[in-house]
Amino acid sequence: MEVVICRDDQEVGSVAAARVAQVCRDAGRPAVLGVATGASPLSCYAALARRIAAGELDLSEASAFALDEYVGLPRGHEESYEQVIRRTVTEPLGLDPARVHTPDGFADDVEAAAAGYERAIAGAGGMDVQILGVGANGHVGFNEPSSSLASRTRIKSLDDRTRRDNARFFASLDEVPRHCLTQGLGTIMDARAVVLIAQGAAKADAVRGVVEGPVTAMCPGSVLQLHRTVTVVIDEAAASGLALREYYRETYAHKTAWQAFE
Repeated sequence: MEVVICRDDQEVGSVAAARVAQVCRDAGRPAVLGVATGASPLSCYAALARRIAAGELDLSEASAFALDEYVGLPRGHEESYEQVIRRTVTEPLGLDPARVHTPDGFADDVEAAAAGYERAIAGAGGMDVQILGVGANGHVGFNEPSSSLASRTRIKSLDDRTRRDNARFFASLDEVPRHCLTQGLGTIMDARAVVLIAQGAAKADAVRGVVEGPVTAMCPGSVLQLHRTVTVVIDEAAASGLALREYYRETYAHKTAWQAFE
C-alpha cells in the first residue's frame, strides 16, 4: 500500500488522476474503470478531464462500473447514482454512456440484479482500476461495518451515520434511502489496482483504520491492506491520525524514476 500525502484537494486530484491514467495506459486496451460517487473523487475526475482535454488521455472506448446504487428511489431521480455518475463521470470524461454501468437498484428483483452485475463485471474482464472514497465509519462502496470481507455485489442496509452524511443531498433525512446495491469487498479486491481518495479531518479516523489499523470487518476498508496494488491519496487533514505519516512523505519524495506516475 502506497500512501501519498498532499497539500490540498487540488493536489490530491492531480496525483490520483496521474495514477489512474497510468493504469489505463498500462492496460494496453480500452480500460475498465470502477468509479465512485461522493465528494472525495471529484477533484480526481476534474484532473482526468483536464488530461483528456489536453490530449494526454483518451477514455472514449473505456468501460466503467459504479460501486453502488440506492434502492427505493424512482428511476431518473437526480440523486440516484445512475444520474450522479452521468453528471460527474460519464459526461466530463467523454465516456460512451452505453459502456457505463450502475447496479440496478430500480429492479423488481434486486438479488438477480446483483448477480447480473457481477456477471457484467466479469464479462468486461474485471476492473483495471477501482476509484474509491471512504466513509467516516470506514466503509468503501456501501459495505458498512460488519460486512463480509469476501462479499460480492448484494443489497445492504445503510448505517444511520451514512444516511446522515448523505442527507445533505436530499431535502431531509427521511428521503435518504435505507437500502442500496453495492459491489462487495471481494468484488472490489478483484480490481487490478485501487486508488483510494480522502480529504478532511472528518476522514482521519477512517484513514487511520484503513491504512494502519487491524484488518477487520468493523473497518471494511482495512481489507485493502491485503490488496497487491493500492494507492491511498489524501490531504494533510485526512493524514493527521497516521502514526507513520512522516515515513509516507519520505518514501514518496524519494521514489525512483521507474516507480513514478505522471
